Amino acid sequence: MILILNANVDEQSSDYKQLLAQLAALPGIQTRVHVERGAEQKLTEIYLIGNTKALEIADMQSMPCVERVVRVSEEYRILGRHKDDQRDTHFDYNGVRFGQDTLNVFAGLCAVDNREHVELMMRAVRDNGQVCTRMGAYKPRTSPYAFQGHGKYCLNYVFELAGKYDIKVIAMEITHESHLNEIKEALHQTGNPTGVMLQIGTRNTQNFELLKIVGRQTELPVLLKRGFGITLDESLNAAEYLASEGNRNVVFGLRGMKTNMGDPHRNMVDFAHVPVVKRLTRMPVCIDPSHSVGTRQASPDGILDVMHVTAQGVAAGANMVLVDFHPAPPKALVDGPQALMLKELPYFLEDVQIAREAYLKRVALRKNQAW
Repeated sequence: MILILNANVDEQSSDYKQLLAQLAALPGIQTRVHVERGAEQKLTEIYLIGNTKALEIADMQSMPCVERVVRVSEEYRILGRHKDDQRDTHFDYNGVRFGQDTLNVFAGLCAVDNREHVELMMRAVRDNGQVCTRMGAYKPRTSPYAFQGHGKYCLNYVFELAGKYDIKVIAMEITHESHLNEIKEALHQTGNPTGVMLQIGTRNTQNFELLKIVGRQTELPVLLKRGFGITLDESLNAAEYLASEGNRNVVFGLRGMKTNMGDPHRNMVDFAHVPVVKRLTRMPVCIDPSHSVGTRQASPDGILDVMHVTAQGVAAGANMVLVDFHPAPPKALVDGPQALMLKELPYFLEDVQIAREAYLKRVALRKNQAW
């Protein structure tokens, strides 16, 4: 059960203290307080953990400071959609809104290779009206001999260039607690010129200790990719690990499932789960067409497979697109064969917009049906 308190409630007020005292007296019930500070108001939610079935909603509603009460299901208690749950399905970070009603494109380098390529990518993103990108500093690889990223040694110039080109949010994968600390330190050293969305990759979806560590910090939002060999339920519970530790600013990423049933694509494209995740949870949903397809092959109509599957995901309601671009794909140190070229960025963005307009028309069509 979740108690949603009145906006801007004062933790030092007598009513708030009375509420906590009443909750402490409930047998077998533990409480966890979550505070979300927005630009204009502070929202406080109290999670009641334990056997809450015996608690009457009307009784809880009558407690001091309580605005409304949500009885949650067993699954996805914090991030899930529950009956009569009207909580927001978005969050704002560094001036960018992420929600189930928005669409943000993160075009960028799968792996940072040098400063020149980073600057070319940042400039192209800015010149095409975008404020988000992806930049891989830490790259977990299947082979121990493959390039695994420049790590902390590239962070300062990546963040400085992001500030130069007014890039608001960079999606950046981490694989270890030390990476989180290095990112925060580099942001501080460079004067916080940009924002970072931490990315938990598919190999770490069930690295529960990493999830707990990342979840305990609430400064940076998180993009959690679906595990490539586990069920959707298991991956959504991984997102719950983040939220249960305190960080509810989570985007759920679909990046294809590892199975030869998807051949000749790199993975089986799973973008049909976009509306499923939005139905089960309040998380925005990201699609990663680059790692789903893994090639630059095109169909007879001349459209690249990666763009076809992007359109499919966006037309299904995706809220974020994570896609590989590179100034010189043959020189890329990671995943060059799947990277799009900078000259293709305007075309890619226009194609995405066509799919987005199709989705919005589909939504409007459904709302106009009387049955």
